[in-house]
Amino acid sequence: MKKAVLIVNPSSGGEKAKEYEAMTEEKLQTYFDEVVVLHTEKAKDATNFAREAAAEQVHSVFAMGGDGTVNEVISGLAEQAYRPNFGFFPLGTVNDLARALNIPLDPEEAIQHFSMDTIKSLDIGKINEQYFMNIVAIGTIPEAINDVDPEKKTKLGKMAYFISGIKQLVNTHAYTFELVVDGTKETIKSSTLLIGLTDSVGGFETFLPEAKIDDGKLHLVYLKDSSMIDTLKTLPDLLKGVDHSTDNLAYQTAEKIDISLVDEEELATNIDGDEGDKLPVTISVLPSHLNVYC
Repeated sequence: MKKAVLIVNPSSGGEKAKEYEAMTEEKLQTYFDEVVVLHTEKAKDATNFAREAAAEQVHSVFAMGGDGTVNEVISGLAEQAYRPNFGFFPLGTVNDLARALNIPLDPEEAIQHFSMDTIKSLDIGKINEQYFMNIVAIGTIPEAINDVDPEKKTKLGKMAYFISGIKQLVNTHAYTFELVVDGTKETIKSSTLLIGLTDSVGGFETFLPEAKIDDGKLHLVYLKDSSMIDTLKTLPDLLKGVDHSTDNLAYQTAEKIDISLVDEEELATNIDGDEGDKLPVTISVLPSHLNVYC
């Protein structure tokens, strides 16, 4: 018997969340003998539900919610002995993974267009003992994103992150980082580091045009800045997409990156839009780790 589990964040999608859930359940019932719907109530519920589904060896696990919910479900499936096929229906603010996979951002359209015919391999990132599907950001601007009020995020969408980041430019602080990139050590000074897996970052598609969902690579970008003026110089390079190093920023690919601070007290990471571990961290890639419907 072919069984699917649908994990729903009922707080995503606004007033139409229940309607989207009903549409999705009906759609999945055309493909599966049994569809079990589970609702999250608190942090890590989605991770636990997904882990239990993997242990039960169900055929497929689906997420319905924003990037945070998708991240939690992926985290529950990552590195399990048996990993069900994965799918999701975006109801969030930014929906970067949906953008990278060309899944419609309109929930109703995404549900209507769902098909089991197209499956792709998806790289998953690992940072210490956590997982990510899209990006790890570290530094001044990510610190500002960590401080974005949830209500503003809901009301303004990705512009909430952009506005908060711009405001933080006046407080640009260059940190001294020690990086070990695939075994090669270097010390750099930068306000912001980005480690991406897909081409879409913060809702800006083709931000990392060379990044593929299954290339087995981490895409590292860091700004060569020590002041607000330096940071502003990087913006044109960032906005047109980063596929090589310039005078204003550095770009390289890797499979494993260790990041620590030199002579600084502490600094938190931002993982797929939410606050994560403080430095030091070890970041690696799990190549073609999940099969995803797209």
